[in-house]
Amino acid sequence: MRILVVGAGAVGGYFGGRLLQAGRDVTFLVRPRRAASLAKHGLSIRSPVGDFRMPAPPTVTEDGLQDNFDLVLLSFKAYDLEAAMASFAKAVGPRTAILPLLNGMRHLDVLADRFGADHVLGGLCVISATLDADGGIVHLNDLHSLTFGELDGSRSPRIEAIASTMSGAGFDARLSDAIRQDMWEKWVFIAAAAGITCLMRAAVGDIVAAGASDLSAGLLDECAAIAASEGFPPRRPFLEGVRATLSTPSSPITASMLRDIEGGKPVESEAILGDLLRRAAKADSRSLLRVAYAHVKAYEARRKRGEAAIENTAEASNSQA
Repeated sequence: MRILVVGAGAVGGYFGGRLLQAGRDVTFLVRPRRAASLAKHGLSIRSPVGDFRMPAPPTVTEDGLQDNFDLVLLSFKAYDLEAAMASFAKAVGPRTAILPLLNGMRHLDVLADRFGADHVLGGLCVISATLDADGGIVHLNDLHSLTFGELDGSRSPRIEAIASTMSGAGFDARLSDAIRQDMWEKWVFIAAAAGITCLMRAAVGDIVAAGASDLSAGLLDECAAIAASEGFPPRRPFLEGVRATLSTPSSPITASMLRDIEGGKPVESEAILGDLLRRAAKADSRSLLRVAYAHVKAYEARRKRGEAAIENTAEASNSQA
């Protein structure tokens, strides 16, 4: 099975790297800058479950992409979806399966509109990883799962073949018969965690210490109610686990969205918070999700204003030169 991993960042680089380590046929579709970095430093993974390094991993850039692949694995941020679809379009043939690991649910419709619903699978991953100064992948704990399945829950020949390819590749691979339910539950969790930690600009333990764990619980209930209204009520063990996670004293957990805000980076406000809010049954002025979404959108407005100021300063300097 020929696999194209779109993106070789912390997520795509990790799972693609593990597949390479297991001898699978993997190529990374990357931008020229990332291609140069991989050519110089190689692909490296530092992990509590074992390190891996490949000096010259197989890469291709958009202008060099010609062949169709059996599986296209999407590992970028949701806000890059439109540009990414154009970059990997040539890889999608009549029998190609597309496995997105993006947050939220809207991307399923976007991909289906562009490539056809028959090409699109459901998927999600759970991993905490980042890149070091040389672009190496640093796996931060022992969680590294990838869940996938047909959106209708069937056990098709292609999903069985994908499961066989993923099995034994050095991470926890799970074929799900209820992938939409799994994706909705992950969405509920990350929306609640991102919403409350961004709104409070604090880790879970700090929110508990402030006596505000009821706000975390309220936001979780709101997100879960939206999922239920869409036909995917979160299962009780899942909700109990998330409630425990969001109410643990001294917990250092923060959402990656908060870390992106603190780093002045783009955020997935629409995919994680905005789209969920728009699916709510009715507008509620007391909605914590609405307040969290407004908070993140205000950050984006400030960030955009700062970028514009930098551009204006650069233009003024050039005109005076």
